[in-house]
Amino acid sequence: MIDTIYRCEICGIESDNPVRWIVIQCNDAQLTVLKWTKEAAGAPHARHYCGEAHAQVYISRWFESFCG
Repeated sequence: MIDTIYRCEICGIESDNPVRWIVIQCNDAQLTVLKWTKEAAGAPHARHYCGEAHAQVYISRWFESFCG
């Protein structure tokens, strides 16, 4: 059985065994940062990040898009 391959939204690195990855779920009014689980990662519109630094890049961009 082939596992799902996840891709970091910032750097593009791919993994079928994401360790210490972060999931972000968001819409126009709400952003939620979650520890990695298959359920969170597989949710509709979930975004995947290979670590805290890349999750922070997205969080900063998300705030800028609504506050700028």
